[in-house]
Amino acid sequence: MGFVPLGLAFGALATQSGLDWWWAGLSAALAFGGSFEFLLIGMVTAAAPLTAIALSAFMVNVRHVFYALSFPLHRITGRHSKTYATFALCDEAYALTTSAQARSWPGPRILWLQFFLHLSWTGGAIAGALLGSLIPDGVTGLDFALTAMFAVLALDAVRDLRGDLPIPVLALLGALTARLLFPSQMLLAAFALFTAALLASHFTTGRRTSRA
Repeated sequence: MGFVPLGLAFGALATQSGLDWWWAGLSAALAFGGSFEFLLIGMVTAAAPLTAIALSAFMVNVRHVFYALSFPLHRITGRHSKTYATFALCDEAYALTTSAQARSWPGPRILWLQFFLHLSWTGGAIAGALLGSLIPDGVTGLDFALTAMFAVLALDAVRDLRGDLPIPVLALLGALTARLLFPSQMLLAAFALFTAALLASHFTTGRRTSRA
């Protein structure tokens, strides 16, 4: 549900920036980068060098490296299916497939989930590019769709912890520390700090268990 208004906003922004309508659909289908695609619009219209675009893409999407550590790719069979699952891994697919309810999901269900997310984003982008000018100025909330979607995903993730609150506390502390110490590289620094904290917590808990 959240992908459609986001796609509409992305498609409308692309055409308002002077890009052809097909550019929005092609970017959504081939890049499928979400937040990076919004950044890409400004870089394309400013004729940014390819090296700058590549570096920006890496910095914005480096979080997927951490997602791959626990994404259930082992449930998906077939080389082509695994390739698509890797390509279509996004924040929402990761949050849904790593939840407690999804632990018994088979590979085909995960693939279909990713496909419909991909389709919703691409379809929304094309519709926004073609019909964005028809959206009334009085319509509000499109810019809040992404925030609302991540808020719901975060609540579901906290509920899955079943009282294990130190994990979100570590995430919050990592984000705040990264914001204060590394504001220009906040995302990468926050993930690195969070990963280090999780590893430290894992080894500390393991030692306590072995001693007991």
